[in-house]
Amino acid sequence: MPLPLYLLAVAVFAMGTSEFMLAGLVPDIATSLDVSVGTAGLLTSAFAAGMIVGAPLMAALARRWPAQASLLSFVLVFAVAHVVGVLTTSFAVLLVTRVLAALANAGFLAVALSTAATLVGTDQKGRALAVLLSGTTVATIAGVPGGAVLGTLLSWRATFWAIALLCVPAAFGVVKGIPTRAGRTPQGAPAGSSLRNEIAQLAMPRLLLVMLLGALVNAATFATFTFLAPIVTDTAGLRDLWVPVALVLFGVGSFVGVTVAGRLSDQRPRIVIAIGGPLLLLGWVALAALAAEPVALLLLVFVQGALSFALGSTLIARVLYEAAGAPTMAGSYATAALNIGAAGGPVVAAMTLGADAGDLGPVWVSSLLVAIALLIALPLLRFTTPRVGQAIR
Repeated sequence: MPLPLYLLAVAVFAMGTSEFMLAGLVPDIATSLDVSVGTAGLLTSAFAAGMIVGAPLMAALARRWPAQASLLSFVLVFAVAHVVGVLTTSFAVLLVTRVLAALANAGFLAVALSTAATLVGTDQKGRALAVLLSGTTVATIAGVPGGAVLGTLLSWRATFWAIALLCVPAAFGVVKGIPTRAGRTPQGAPAGSSLRNEIAQLAMPRLLLVMLLGALVNAATFATFTFLAPIVTDTAGLRDLWVPVALVLFGVGSFVGVTVAGRLSDQRPRIVIAIGGPLLLLGWVALAALAAEPVALLLLVFVQGALSFALGSTLIARVLYEAAGAPTMAGSYATAALNIGAAGGPVVAAMTLGADAGDLGPVWVSSLLVAIALLIALPLLRFTTPRVGQAIR
């Protein structure tokens, strides 16, 4: 894989740390800003909602800009949003900064995904996606737990400062590693493409279907991941410092999952979906049943991280393949699919926190969402995973 892909992954690491870090900081933010845990958890949904809107919007605005200029601008806006967020004492202002940071993150990821597709062969999009998502998984291994430790030992504000500082090497990597006009004409967009034609790709049934499936699986992932901290401390009865341990295990699992899926998602996506999907469903049910047992909980957190990212990244790779006719917007469609799930999952999960299921409500939500995805995907497996290069009918 080309070196620029790994440099893009460095920036994805910084942004992924910011997106996922709230899983370990929700209780602290709730106490600091005098809101409920459920309300604080909506910061994740606000971030994801900003990415849903921002992915196509920012990609459309930046499609005529050189890739390097677009990516650098998004990183700098992202850093400024975190500085403002760390200085505020208002939950409303923090919410707004999360949306602004999400817009920048969405624009960066959409352009990065589209740029990555131009740096590899037409049959290697899954592997390119895996490299970029490795930045996200390393964020869950090192960045998010590190943020949780900072939040536990100092405060959530220390974590926000750390994210702002991470943007410095990320910006350096973009400047040094990305060709000024990677995969683009001097005006930015590939010659011969038009925004109208690229948006028209969304009318294709197979593209819409794989976007829906990717959103459902990601919603299941975020439904539990956002509220993992209270499950670790309240349900399993572990101390606060075990929250970073659980996050590390989830991150290691996700890295394993996305790495393995990167080798399979280009040529054998059916294997990942047909085998990984049912195992993912069984894993969520097992987690709900065994969460009170610390050893079982920690083991299942690792397994679910691996299965969630293996299945999710494979489905998102399918989005890139099906949107091949939208070279500058394909990345935004993949980003939107990821974050529709990331926004919806925590919202539904938050509604269950006050119900009889208590802290385990989000896990049952994850089980239901994966079950719905499988009911749609398995009967249509041949339709959703044609051979690479097969035309859409």
